[in-house]
Amino acid sequence: MAKYIVKRIGLAIVTIWVVATLTFFLMNFVPGGPFLSEKAVSPKAMAALEEKYGLDKPLWEQYVTYMTDALHGDFGASLKQRGRTVMSIITSKFPVSARVGGLAVLAAFCIGVPLGCFSAMNRGKALDSFIIVVATFGIAVPSFVVGTVLMYVFSVRLGWVSSLGLKNWTNYILPVTALAFYPTAYITRLMRSSMLDVLGQDYMRTARAKGLNQIISLFKHALRNAILPVVTYMGPLLAYTVTGSFIVEKIFTIPGLGGEFIGSISNRDYTVIMGTTIFLASLIVLMNVVVDIAYKLIDPRIKLK
Repeated sequence: MAKYIVKRIGLAIVTIWVVATLTFFLMNFVPGGPFLSEKAVSPKAMAALEEKYGLDKPLWEQYVTYMTDALHGDFGASLKQRGRTVMSIITSKFPVSARVGGLAVLAAFCIGVPLGCFSAMNRGKALDSFIIVVATFGIAVPSFVVGTVLMYVFSVRLGWVSSLGLKNWTNYILPVTALAFYPTAYITRLMRSSMLDVLGQDYMRTARAKGLNQIISLFKHALRNAILPVVTYMGPLLAYTVTGSFIVEKIFTIPGLGGEFIGSISNRDYTVIMGTTIFLASLIVLMNVVVDIAYKLIDPRIKLK
């Protein structure tokens, strides 16, 4: 186990380095720059700004300097938000996205897994058909459409909850529901398919033949094996969701990391783009490593190599 973890950490570092390198060079190859705007900037002022932020140096030198600073946890200062560092932006905005995304992932797991189990146990019945229709609808409809409909119905028409910001706990209901809708549907279908496969295994037929209670056989034997594909999906899902769904954050005016990332792309804020990209890549890689280790804890038969 220890050897495997060390190997995965090494591969994770290489993966993050590749992502950071590609992002850096592709970002700099795109025409334009962070100081080009509607307001004209004189060549002298442009040269002064580029010198201040080190953009006047050769590209390879900028790359080496940035990567060296990044290794020490310094992602530099924002080029557009004067007086703010990239790390301060991430630390202030990420907790907001993490709360909304974490609640959405928790809701998706707690709802999707039981629905998938009930659907598999009632295969071919009306309940199974209803769950499949709802799950298919959830997968087909984008989260921004769900968010818009929820806002119109429950905020504009009925006025039950506010859809602006996160002033109190009721403001979390609509964005969390919008974010959780697709993963809940996907987990439901994934869990149903996996559970049907497990229920057809020999050891499950033997358990039923011996008269073992259906609920006990489901949760003690079947669920532990059937949930493995869901665990695989939960790793990347958690990383993507807690970092922030950009469109949902925009719809509900959530002051999270997603809005900052979109703004940095529009404004060509190179340091913020690099910092958030490296942060997201690190989170995804970390979640994948955690999922692989969780595999071993859930099913001891799995060998980590």
